[in-house]
Amino acid sequence: MQQFDLIIVGGGLAGASLALALRNTRLRVALVESQPPRRPDGWDARIYAVSPANIEFLDSIGAWRHLDAERICPIRAMEVFGDAGGALSFSAYETGVPQLGCILESSLMACEFWESAKRQSNLTLFCPARPASVEFRHDAAVLRLGDGALLTAPLLVGADGRDSWVRQAAGLAAINTPYGEKGVVANFAIEKPHRGRAFQWFRDDGVLAFLPLPGDRMSIVWSTPDAHADELCSLPDDLFCDRVGEAGSGILGRLSLLTPPAAFSLRLMRVPQTVAPRLALVGDAAHGIHPLSGHGINLGFQDARVLAELLAASQPWQDIGEERLLQRYQRARREETALMQTTTDSLRRLFRETTPGLRPLRNFGLSLTNGLPFIKNALVRYALGAL
Repeated sequence: MQQFDLIIVGGGLAGASLALALRNTRLRVALVESQPPRRPDGWDARIYAVSPANIEFLDSIGAWRHLDAERICPIRAMEVFGDAGGALSFSAYETGVPQLGCILESSLMACEFWESAKRQSNLTLFCPARPASVEFRHDAAVLRLGDGALLTAPLLVGADGRDSWVRQAAGLAAINTPYGEKGVVANFAIEKPHRGRAFQWFRDDGVLAFLPLPGDRMSIVWSTPDAHADELCSLPDDLFCDRVGEAGSGILGRLSLLTPPAAFSLRLMRVPQTVAPRLALVGDAAHGIHPLSGHGINLGFQDARVLAELLAASQPWQDIGEERLLQRYQRARREETALMQTTTDSLRRLFRETTPGLRPLRNFGLSLTNGLPFIKNALVRYALGAL
């Protein structure tokens, strides 16, 4: 039986960033992952908007400075359009900051995290490896891997995604609310320069976002009902490009497909209890939100940051798997997670509602907010730290 101070199951972005954040601590860390990340040919269709607060976090764990700057695109401005003429714009310049965030590929971060993890002296990688069973004892969690190896630690961290094996094995409930929608993603070459601007449209058929990539490229996330998503993914490339371009009002000119469209199901997931004796959940194992805000990975990075700070500050005599200590992590993350879930879900419902008279009212609200600099800048300032 191999002994550690904590075992992280799941080497995705949240789990790996947690491991890296503990690199200068006394803690012995085990990271269990089924397969290492890989870079696709060309551009990865799965991209993220990373907030300035999380750029600082990734820099503090030694990862950000090693990312290829030519694959990262700063967001200089964002323009949001309602479904009946309403509009709202945000500008880094007007807010007095260099950028609102950065767009980069998921696999770019994942591969850099993995390379850093392989060099980390207090970290042992178990890959390829899958958990087979877990026992939560009064003094430790004992994890059995598929090959029969036994790992034990005072604390087990579930960072294994929205269908978390760890969460289910521990008997922690997840309340899932399917949206009946899919997120369609794809990358494009564009005719007109985006100038670092992101765009978002609230449409009758869902929420469409254009996200800038380096050079004359951009990525989309189109959150739309299942049937429409399936239709989009089945279109020939040229028709798909035309459909996306029309939905975006031709704002970036003619589009040329760089990566084929892919779709993933969307759901709201609330996990009332994210800690238990010997257990903590981070990232998508702990929460799920609608992608219209781009908050998902940012919430996961903040989970990792807060938990790492709590563990790093613990004393050698403290039991880091004690529920009373882990409750501090849960309390610290509960408010922001609940706020993001409620806000994104409410926005989605607001723009899907067909009640007569509501359409002009919600669009008026967008435009009114756009004309109130104090409120608009407050929203941006919050997003800079919480996204």
